[in-house]
Amino acid sequence: MADTKQITLPVTGMTCANCVATVERNLKRLNGVSSAVVNLSSERATIEFNGELLALPDIIARVERAGYGVATGEADLVIKRLADDNDARRLEKALLKLNGVLDAQVTIATEKARVKYIPTIISQTEIRRAISAAGFEALVFGGETEDAEAKARENEIHEQKILLTIGLIFTIPLFVFSMARDFGLLGSWAFANWTQYAMLDLATVVQFIVGWQYYVGAYKSLRNRTANMDVLIAMGSSVAYFYSMAVTFHIIPGMVYFETSAVIITLIRLGKFLEAKAKGRTSEAIKKLMGLRAKTARVLRASEIGSGLKEQEIPVDDVRVGDFVLVRPGEKIPVDGVVVEGRSAVDEAMITGESLPVEKGPGDTLIGATLNKLGLLKFEATKVGKETALAQIIRLVEDAQGSKAPIQKLADMVSNYFVPAVIGIAALTFIAWYFFGPVLPESAVNDEFTRALINMVAVLVIACPCAMGLATPTAVMVGTGKGAEMGILFRNSEALEQAGNTTVVVLDKTGTVTKGQPAVTDIVTLGHYSSEDILRLAASVEKGSEHPLGEAIWAEATNHGINLVEPNGFQAEAGHGVFAEVSGLKVTVGNLRMMKAHSFSLAGVEEVIEKLQSEAKTTMLVAIEEQVEGVIAVADTLKEGSKAAIAELHKMGLTVVMITGDNQKTANAIARQVGIDSVLAEVLPDGKAAEIKKLQEAGAVVAMVGDGVNDAPALAQADVGLAIGTGADVAMAAAQVTLISGELQGVARAIRLSKKTLSTIKQNLFWAFFYNVILIPAAALGYLIPMLAAGAMAFSSVFVVSNSLRLRKYA
Repeated sequence: MADTKQITLPVTGMTCANCVATVERNLKRLNGVSSAVVNLSSERATIEFNGELLALPDIIARVERAGYGVATGEADLVIKRLADDNDARRLEKALLKLNGVLDAQVTIATEKARVKYIPTIISQTEIRRAISAAGFEALVFGGETEDAEAKARENEIHEQKILLTIGLIFTIPLFVFSMARDFGLLGSWAFANWTQYAMLDLATVVQFIVGWQYYVGAYKSLRNRTANMDVLIAMGSSVAYFYSMAVTFHIIPGMVYFETSAVIITLIRLGKFLEAKAKGRTSEAIKKLMGLRAKTARVLRASEIGSGLKEQEIPVDDVRVGDFVLVRPGEKIPVDGVVVEGRSAVDEAMITGESLPVEKGPGDTLIGATLNKLGLLKFEATKVGKETALAQIIRLVEDAQGSKAPIQKLADMVSNYFVPAVIGIAALTFIAWYFFGPVLPESAVNDEFTRALINMVAVLVIACPCAMGLATPTAVMVGTGKGAEMGILFRNSEALEQAGNTTVVVLDKTGTVTKGQPAVTDIVTLGHYSSEDILRLAASVEKGSEHPLGEAIWAEATNHGINLVEPNGFQAEAGHGVFAEVSGLKVTVGNLRMMKAHSFSLAGVEEVIEKLQSEAKTTMLVAIEEQVEGVIAVADTLKEGSKAAIAELHKMGLTVVMITGDNQKTANAIARQVGIDSVLAEVLPDGKAAEIKKLQEAGAVVAMVGDGVNDAPALAQADVGLAIGTGADVAMAAAQVTLISGELQGVARAIRLSKKTLSTIKQNLFWAFFYNVILIPAAALGYLIPMLAAGAMAFSSVFVVSNSLRLRKYA
């Protein structure tokens, strides 16, 4: 069996959709890579590959060969317990075996280790744990652990800022002087030969220092037999620069356009700097989630001297499963766990989106990063590190942000042909203006060649593949991040897109519309046995049952202090009921269908069943020795927000359907209480997916809402599966969307957020295509000078990112 692995790499140097296509194409060429998805907005590549055929250095080398980089982090650690050089070498080997570690150097003289690693694959915490596992102890050198990927991005932005500053220092005087001279404001001295040499000096700094990155990018792109935005910028600015140089050295007659080449590069550098700053804000939701973690934890551990447990404050990363943790009022709960002692109210709003604090006592689960409001709690840690609910949420959001929405396929397809098409249009523009343009008057400043050249440059620099590449991923990043803040987790961007197209919402009854905590309301006897006997026998059969109805019967008997008997020969029939031998009697507990299927004597029980079902109660028949002897009615209470949530879905124009294994009359009674449009009743668990398929075949886009466990096939079959979860269980495999709060109101919020995100994506794509479709012909027809074209191009992608950021204000 193939050793399939998945890694995520932080890629640097990407500027447009063509860069994305280049990295993807190069990665897919590697033998062993099964899939590669690159996201421009998050600047990450997710790769699935065969670990037997490929190693991490091979993949990084391929990215670098394509002309891009991979962000790395460096950890400086002080190592304790190093005895000699053999220990240093042994530790080096142990570190180099870690997935994600690129280089490790351990020096015995300084007792320090320097580790170079990929921050999206391994963290400094995991490196320190590996050092501990090897028998040593690692201390962080120089304070707190830093976010290596964020630091790499900040360094990139800092470099952009330095280059932009240099560009502005040299471009502004060049531009002001050139314009003043052209408008005759400076006198005859401004036309002396030395001024053109001075302009050449200023422009050269901008062209080959500020703009050098574009030449490098263009070379690497062409080497990979593709063309990206760097090619257009390098060509456009170079034409203006080298033409002006030829004029300066009197090789050809004409005017110089040094200010044009400098302004093109500086304006585009300004646009890229603003875009990078704005793109950094699209991932603020992830940063907020990461910032929720507690930094330290108070644990009870055995003291090194003496006996007994002692309270110790340790870094949260050092908490182990099974540790007893103390949390005082006003402190964050450091990791997931179960309360052992104490009672308190816990604010879980930062995880579930619900504002009201939740009461907690012994046996209740706690979610890491939530806030203890009132009392002192002692709890046992059950999940730490990457297994905590918060870590799972962060991972799910990052996966969703890195995935590609179906709507992005159009932009990707256009981007593949965009730059070559623009170069072709620019060449045709030059030919058309030079050979077929209107005759210039004798007083014209430029000749036909210069005019054609200027219009060609305008076409090259106006074209913007960046806006198309950023239109979808920036909106997806902000949308999924906003969803996480609201307690809505989208597993991928396809789910985020598809939820907005929903026409029919199918709700599972138990645990979704109702609380899923049914209680016994009536016990009806039919003659031979008392109500206590009926309850005792039924509860004995249901003893230990995991079915909600069985649990309700068992709980009722326990509440009455009835002694139960251990059943023999227990058997269950899915969707029907259970039977066993109790005190020598064959006892069957199930629904009417089960009784009829076994041809049991019903003793006129139908009228009793009909009456109870009309009151929204579920009936369980109890048969003893193949004779129905009693009816136990169980009712489930509605969730408090169900009616309001369904009304909200109706306001959005959606049809709401309830699906249940319960009988038709009970289901109809519940549906009437909450305003559901139609009911699919008496559907067995394995039949729910088939009912969903029927709705889809009728043309509906179906969102299925369930608990994510019993409804797994139906959730998978639906166009969008939404799992009503809990804060502690966020990774429901079958569901594309998880509503952490466990409240039905989250369905309307998820669909509304999806619609808003989809609307933003469409606005971005419209702008990106409209901009290029309108302005490229305008430049070709001579309506735009190159400097204006460069300004428009620089700010088109800033507009797209800024439009996506508006989603952060959605409530």
